[in-house]
Amino acid sequence: MSSPRGGGKERGGDGERQIHVLAVDDSSVDRAVIAKLLRSSKYRVTAVDSAKKALELLGTETNVNMIITDYSMPEMTGYELLKRVKESPKLREIPVVIMSSENDPDKINRCLEDGAEDFLLKPVRPSDVSRLCGRMRS
Repeated sequence: MSSPRGGGKERGGDGERQIHVLAVDDSSVDRAVIAKLLRSSKYRVTAVDSAKKALELLGTETNVNMIITDYSMPEMTGYELLKRVKESPKLREIPVVIMSSENDPDKINRCLEDGAEDFLLKPVRPSDVSRLCGRMRS
């Protein structure tokens, strides 16, 4: 039976269930930073550089437990990715976290109203990841 968080959780090396996060950011530096922060919190991370690649992966990967995505990306924004995920019967239960360097209250509120689990301001800090860990493991 799959988890209500969007798929099964794999076992980590210590026997604890490992949460699989899909990290989406067109900036290789930001992608590396968020992946490192997530891995340091024992998440399994798959990182891609576009929302389009994220959707392709979600079409084949059935065990993603959370998506963390940049808001501003070419071709398809993180907000558009959020909308596509929440409109999909297969994907809608996966929590989506949006990241942005822009502290725009309207943008933040729109994302949260349309189903985002959280909105993080860049640079993402270890405390942000710890807060997400608490939510995902509860």
